[in-house]
Amino acid sequence: MLWRHDVRDPKCPADPRGDRRDRARRELHLAIQAAFNWWNSHLHEFRIGGLRYGDPDADEWGSADDPRVFDEREVRLLDFDREPGLAFTYLYDFGDDWYHTVTLERPLVLEVRPRHATCLDGARARPPEDVGGLGGYANFLAIIADPDAPEHAEIRRWCGGHFDPDWFDRAVVDKDLKGALKPNVRRRMHQPKLIRPERPS
Repeated sequence: MLWRHDVRDPKCPADPRGDRRDRARRELHLAIQAAFNWWNSHLHEFRIGGLRYGDPDADEWGSADDPRVFDEREVRLLDFDREPGLAFTYLYDFGDDWYHTVTLERPLVLEVRPRHATCLDGARARPPEDVGGLGGYANFLAIIADPDAPEHAEIRRWCGGHFDPDWFDRAVVDKDLKGALKPNVRRRMHQPKLIRPERPS
């Protein structure tokens, strides 16, 4: 399966449609976590065809106006229309509210099942875990860019002393994706620092 995924503002409306039963869904969840270098430390759910799929025992955010959560272990991605263009929502961290739109570019028939996802392309840095969602990330970037901001030193320490919002290295993301399905995988805490070549004297 070739898929593209985008992070979107939850205020923008979307109308997504949409033998180990949860294997592909679970692996997709772990692949997105790895692609963002997140730690899988918060709840998540899929929203497909107007229904919610997640952990029903942890549905602490439901309300009378919100449909109940179906057990994600009881549904397969194969159960949904997989025509090219299928889009659905993946939501991670019900406090930060990272809404991702996952789009099926086209189904692939392969002789050998891949053992891991592969990053084909990307741009800009991966937001740190627990940064506060889109609004918190925008505030984080503003503070990092302003050495005179009162919180600048504290935020720099929190993110490892270095953060380049334009940094992206496909090889690094690919390496993280290769380890996504390994048990007890360790994620790096901070963005790697670039080693700039010395200028010839």
